[in-house]
Amino acid sequence: MILAACSDAWAVCSVSVAGIGEDGVLVDEDLNVLTDALSWFDPRRQGVYRGFRKALHDDDLYDASSDASRTMTGWKWSRGQVRASGAAHWLAVADLPTALWASRPFMSDTLASRTGAWRTRDRSWARDRVELTLGTTDLLPPVLRAGEVVGEFRSQALQAAGVLADAAVSVAGGHDHPLGGWGVDQLTPGAVLDSMGTAEVVVLQADSEQASRREGVDIAPGIRSDGRTLMRVEELARNVAWASQDPEVAFQIRALMVGKIEPDPVLNAGYFHTGRRGGGRPSYALDAPRDPLARASAVLGALALAGGEAIEAVKAEVPQSRTVRTAGGWARSVGWLRIKAAVTGYDAEPVVEPEVTAVSAALLAAYAYGWDPDPARVFAEPGA
Repeated sequence: MILAACSDAWAVCSVSVAGIGEDGVLVDEDLNVLTDALSWFDPRRQGVYRGFRKALHDDDLYDASSDASRTMTGWKWSRGQVRASGAAHWLAVADLPTALWASRPFMSDTLASRTGAWRTRDRSWARDRVELTLGTTDLLPPVLRAGEVVGEFRSQALQAAGVLADAAVSVAGGHDHPLGGWGVDQLTPGAVLDSMGTAEVVVLQADSEQASRREGVDIAPGIRSDGRTLMRVEELARNVAWASQDPEVAFQIRALMVGKIEPDPVLNAGYFHTGRRGGGRPSYALDAPRDPLARASAVLGALALAGGEAIEAVKAEVPQSRTVRTAGGWARSVGWLRIKAAVTGYDAEPVVEPEVTAVSAALLAAYAYGWDPDPARVFAEPGA
């Protein structure tokens, strides 16, 4: 990918990587991967988590709520794998390329926040939680701040291709959602990022280092600041997929999303119950109308309402923040954005750049290298 991006015109000076927060692997001293990664959505996680959840205490102390998707579950699962006995470190999948390029094991602090065993307030691990699941804190590498230089960027392939600049560096990136939210905050200071794809993730950078986790709102360290990242996740795609099992409802959902038709006036009627993260199956209310357009409108209205509640939840810590920027595949659906505005009252402005996380990672790498690019130009804002 880097070779394709550079072609014959560019050289690599600084690289940062961001990705999914909870997945990881055990590696040996030479950073060779020993175990498979257990995806955050893998159904096997439920059984693994049930095996140790009763031993967890003081849930409110940590950056993220405790559930099967957290890294702790992957730790527990990995320790049972055949090759786990030769492990020297645990590395997050998103950090693995950077660790290999720099020949240095580490964990980005925004990924430590997704483990269920990390406290941003004092930047420390909960030893009892780590030992319960990973077995020992000795397997945890140093935690680095997002934007911190990990080391020299070494790549034989890029060196041979002549696209590696002298003194190129590898930079800690971390969890994709906080990094994307930070990038949009550079573009529009104080903005809430409403990122809509498989899930809807609402992210806000808060200046206060006193911001703490609340019901439904996780935290992570601030990026290039002493503040905090506030984040809430709501499910989108699973709810639509469930409702779309009815072909007539599916047809109406698609038409509504692209703005071909107007919604039925039941957006706020409560006829659809969303299946949220960690919750039960989606369902219709007993008195929900049978008409496909009404049902499709009820589904999208309920999802828009959940997204609005997520925005309000993260804004509670920073009430003066009013601007909402949208990103992700759903942000390019004009009908959906109209429904969102009608339900939530937020007339959000889409981010033009389709790859917000990737561009945010590049911006972070540029800052770490000592450059000072204009975020408006980096994100290809109109008029920049």
